[in-house]
Amino acid sequence: MDQIYEILEKLYQMTAFSNLALEPGILVMYALAFILLYLGIVKKYEPLLLIPIAFGVLLANFPGGGMGVIQADSEGYVLCSDNTRRLIWDMPLHQIAHEFGLMNFLYYMLIKTGFLPPIIFMGVGALTDFGPMLRNLRLSIFGAAAQFGIFCVLLVAILMGFTPKEAASLGIIGGADGPTAIFTTIKLAPHLLGPIAIAAYSYMALVPVIIPLVVKLTCSKKELMINMKEQEKLHPSKNEIKNMSTLKIIFPIAVTTIVALFVPTAVPLIGMLMFGNLLKEIGADTSRLFDAASNSIMNTATIFLGLCVGATMTYDAFLNMQTIGIVVGGFLAFALSIASGIMMVKIFNLFSKKKINPLIGATGLSAVPMASRVCNEIATKYDPKNHVLNYCMASNISGVIGSAVAAGVLISFLS
Repeated sequence: MDQIYEILEKLYQMTAFSNLALEPGILVMYALAFILLYLGIVKKYEPLLLIPIAFGVLLANFPGGGMGVIQADSEGYVLCSDNTRRLIWDMPLHQIAHEFGLMNFLYYMLIKTGFLPPIIFMGVGALTDFGPMLRNLRLSIFGAAAQFGIFCVLLVAILMGFTPKEAASLGIIGGADGPTAIFTTIKLAPHLLGPIAIAAYSYMALVPVIIPLVVKLTCSKKELMINMKEQEKLHPSKNEIKNMSTLKIIFPIAVTTIVALFVPTAVPLIGMLMFGNLLKEIGADTSRLFDAASNSIMNTATIFLGLCVGATMTYDAFLNMQTIGIVVGGFLAFALSIASGIMMVKIFNLFSKKKINPLIGATGLSAVPMASRVCNEIATKYDPKNHVLNYCMASNISGVIGSAVAAGVLISFLS
């Protein structure tokens, strides 16, 4: 009888149930993973991002699975299996894989080095058409205005007790750009990478919920019914671009050069964004490179980024007051960015005969093209003929550039 009891005891210890009894907080992480999976699979909120992240959260929190990312302390040291503390960057990658598992190998090789965010930006650039912004350059100012949320929350976070570097990493969530948030956090506050990445991508996925909420609180029905095409007829633009194809080729080269001269720390993101776009605009001569950047490379990078970011969200790293502060602060940054873009439109309309729909200001985020689609749906609810998608894209695309430049400025000042 004692032998049977001993066997049953060993079987129980072999399972994850024994650990669940000791650490019930793990169940909260399972709930979070299931919620994110639900949003990605059923609600279809950014499934390419949320599903890998959610599954990474799930994998990281299976006791004994060895798929959670081991976070180094503030000095870069980790505790090894022989109870010695070692500097993680002094450990060869094969030893990291042997000591801490596959996910740590991927994390420290691809994420911690800052390798994947610029690669994803290259793919984003290859999938982006700057045409709407170039045709409506005056609307790009609203993409710049939407970055206000980043710097506002940065100041609030410092007052709440975050260090300037941590506050900058928190504020960058307001740019609504996952790779930018990850890149900035890696440079400034790598110990906060997990919660900041989860918050950034979660709020990006919730754009269809957050934008209508902010718009409802800040805009009137009359403002939302401003028809941009009618405004164009009443006040036609005096400047027309004659050779758009040539301008689209010159634009990424010019932007990279200008940004590199003024904000060198933004070059990894802006440079790769513009390189990907250049491959697209050149056409047949670079079609194979464009196809690789926008498909196989982009998709592979997204898979590994999502899984590794999710794997940083172990229950002990997530369930604390600092993480809660990041989630709340991230939402505030996101909402303020939307509101500041809207307010800039309202100010502009006070001094201009050619009125602009405030929904265009709401798309100054970097969540392209989802933010533009959401705002277009809002506009057509009030007037089925009022399609503002192309105008929203002008502000939306400029927001991509604006958030990357803002990240470069923060890194330059705080590094």
